[in-house]
Amino acid sequence: MKLAGKRALITGGSEGFGLAVARAFVEEGGDVALCARRSGPLRRAQQELAATSARGARVLAVRADVASPGQVDRLVTQVLAELGGLDILVCNAGVYGPKGRLHEVDWAEWSRAVAINLMGVALVCRRVLPHFLDRRSGKILVLSGGGATKPLPFLSAYAASKAAAVRLAETLAEEVRDHGIDVNAIAPGSLNTRLLDEVLAAGPDRVGAHFYAQAERQKAEGGTALDVGASLCVFLASSASDGITGKLLSAVWDPWPALPAHRDDLRDSDIYTLRRIVPADRGKAWS
Repeated sequence: MKLAGKRALITGGSEGFGLAVARAFVEEGGDVALCARRSGPLRRAQQELAATSARGARVLAVRADVASPGQVDRLVTQVLAELGGLDILVCNAGVYGPKGRLHEVDWAEWSRAVAINLMGVALVCRRVLPHFLDRRSGKILVLSGGGATKPLPFLSAYAASKAAAVRLAETLAEEVRDHGIDVNAIAPGSLNTRLLDEVLAAGPDRVGAHFYAQAERQKAEGGTALDVGASLCVFLASSASDGITGKLLSAVWDPWPALPAHRDDLRDSDIYTLRRIVPADRGKAWS
């Protein structure tokens, strides 16, 4: 029971990857509060988790839009009151936003996607951090995506906001490093969730032929199992990862179970971070 007695708030926790993380946390002994914008899926997720918990975990469900400061304030106030505190924050809520060329997509939709994917991380962190700072402990996990580490043509709002969210996590990690709070970003892999269905529904004309073909292959092959990324979240939420902070970790490609043995090396290194590549890094002597 790696999370026995721990309390977690998971945004976007009503379905897909967020629900998989909540399920893993409950199985490891934690209590969870789920946040989402749609009340129907939220209630179903709460009922599922409560019914499957062998120990009677506390499972809260609070409807909230993470891009709204007022709703975030009410969300965190309620969760702190009902759970008696928080130990873990998982910023999972996210959307693809409009699909198409930047100069052709709807600007309101583009801005809304950035508000959810970036502001929705910052707002919840801002509200939870004073509680973590008072306790001098806490774990914050920020969901990354393919757009954080490479260009994603025709999904510019998603790519830009996810890269910004990862850099926000790196920056926040430095701000709270000396206060017992660890902040990390995770890439859970290629997941077969509603986001994939959105790409397939949009078609190659809106998302690009290459990305659409990738999505078709992923749908046929099954993608990365949700519990792979959920296991990484359990690790980063547990005491096993204490002191590992400011990193972007891939659930699929990185040897994260072994990282505690490299804690000192990671502390003073830019390994697993977003950084600019210069010619020398690729064996070129241009300068």
